[in-house]
Amino acid sequence: MRSSGEALHVVAAIIVSGGRVLACRRSQHKASPGLWEFPGGKVDLGELPLDAIVREIQEELELDVLPLRTFDVSETFVGDTLIRLECIVCKPLATFRLQSSDHDLFMWLLPNELSGLDWAAPDLPAVRALESLDSFTGLL
Repeated sequence: MRSSGEALHVVAAIIVSGGRVLACRRSQHKASPGLWEFPGGKVDLGELPLDAIVREIQEELELDVLPLRTFDVSETFVGDTLIRLECIVCKPLATFRLQSSDHDLFMWLLPNELSGLDWAAPDLPAVRALESLDSFTGLL
């Protein structure tokens, strides 16, 4: 249990493939339905963020990824909960078909296409930083 004021540590994968990043839309049965996000989830107690992102992407997308580096860490309140979102650049280790129990739509986007989506609040700082890039190839 978190003490008052302690952030919930969450990781998200900035999955880069073919010069684009993967955006996922939250399903209607999830919190914040219809909002776009980078896939990921909570870091378990005692778990390292890089291990958490590998586990979460395997669970959510049935995809093995290689985490390369942290791109952005920001804190955002969602209701009364402070979310510390650590966005990690990841490379897919195999081709895959997009499927998820948490998401109902997927898009591969270029930097100038990111602003066209309705993003979940915790993802916005990373989205803004990604939008400033000319391309995503330098992330890998």
